[in-house]
Amino acid sequence: MKRLSPVDQVFLWLEKRQQPMHVGGLQLFRFPEDAGDDYVAELADELRTETQVTPPFNLRLTSKFGQPGWVEDKELDLEHHFRFEALPTPGRIRELLALVSAEHSHLMDRERPLWEFHLIEGFGERQFAVYTKVHHSLVDGVSAMRLFQKMLTSDPNKRNMPAIWSMPRSKKKKKGEEGPSLWRNVSYMLEESGKQISTLPGVSKALLQTVREARNHPVYHSLFHAPQCILNGKITGSRRFAAQSYSLPRIKAICKASGTTINDVVTAMCAAALRTFLLNQDALPEKPLVAMVPVSLRHDDSAEGNQVGIILASLGTHLRDAGERLEYIHKDIQASKARYADMSPEEILNYTTMLLAPASFQLLTGLAPKWQTFNVVISNVPGPKERQYWNGAELIGTYPVSIAMDRLALNMTLNSYDDHIEFGLIGCRRTLPSLQRMLDHLEEGLTELEAAYGV
Repeated sequence: MKRLSPVDQVFLWLEKRQQPMHVGGLQLFRFPEDAGDDYVAELADELRTETQVTPPFNLRLTSKFGQPGWVEDKELDLEHHFRFEALPTPGRIRELLALVSAEHSHLMDRERPLWEFHLIEGFGERQFAVYTKVHHSLVDGVSAMRLFQKMLTSDPNKRNMPAIWSMPRSKKKKKGEEGPSLWRNVSYMLEESGKQISTLPGVSKALLQTVREARNHPVYHSLFHAPQCILNGKITGSRRFAAQSYSLPRIKAICKASGTTINDVVTAMCAAALRTFLLNQDALPEKPLVAMVPVSLRHDDSAEGNQVGIILASLGTHLRDAGERLEYIHKDIQASKARYADMSPEEILNYTTMLLAPASFQLLTGLAPKWQTFNVVISNVPGPKERQYWNGAELIGTYPVSIAMDRLALNMTLNSYDDHIEFGLIGCRRTLPSLQRMLDHLEEGLTELEAAYGV
């Protein structure tokens, strides 16, 4: 049995009907040049023969000695996980996003491996789509992106490539995967306890510094008391998904002119979109919104589990000027990163846990509705830097599909691909009925920044 880390277990605890805890992705492909009109149906037949399922896609949940973990599913039914579907006519992006919105609203069966792969035909002219979803307890955003990248190649002529669930298994065995289960559990608990205790001095020092800054500087005070807004109420299980690509060269030009990073600029785009969206509903708080921004701590090629730290970034939504807002965000993110500079990954994880304790308590119990640590999640996951192909089909777009939660009705996740930044917005359908307008507001935010810096 492969044990779940405490972080991975949280995603199981948080899941309920109105709060599915799976992450996903939508990929758009163009037919190979030599493909016939029935290419997608032929591809579906080929994928059905990929019956050798490798980790983590062959793992299902179990529990032993009170410790949840993963075991190999000896009776895996591939037809349950692989779905071949067709869009209703006229097969526009609108119908595709509606399908993804509906599928992403559904919980997965915990008696089976927690993933689905949807091959979708009937989209546009000589195009098709793939929608995948995997439970967040099994992978984080970075590892999910790496899994998908292993399915792709930069060679347009390469064929006979395996499906994402049939990738060759790594021969390297991880520590703790062998030996008697009882002693393995005991050693695991002792090892993890030792790691946690050893981080206390560094974590305590960083947390005290954060509290001191919060007392002395208004900008840090918002990290502990984000304003209430319409994004932070109870939600339903119904989702709305919106997606759009934005030019990476345009974003880099702003970075060069302003002395900021790509992450700063896309965060500022999100801040501008949120400001406009809330202003149009006469619902913009006077205090700046706060975003939870995950930061990858992964230093290996592993594709399982979660290795992330958290930055709480004040979005400067109280500022009208786009340039001032970007500089405000840049300084705030740099200050957060500076706290992590001398900390180990274990210290960062524990610091994050302590810093977000009030938010975690609220998400798990709902007993402190007035304590809002952050208003929205903004996550930037790196993707392929060059054009990719799957058995000759060109990948023309890839959009993340993440998680909305009670009191966090909107998640803004994005990834890079080639010369674009691809935004995927997921939100509660009832709370945010006009979520697609946020895409226009992102473009407006980018245009405002170009005007502010003369690019």
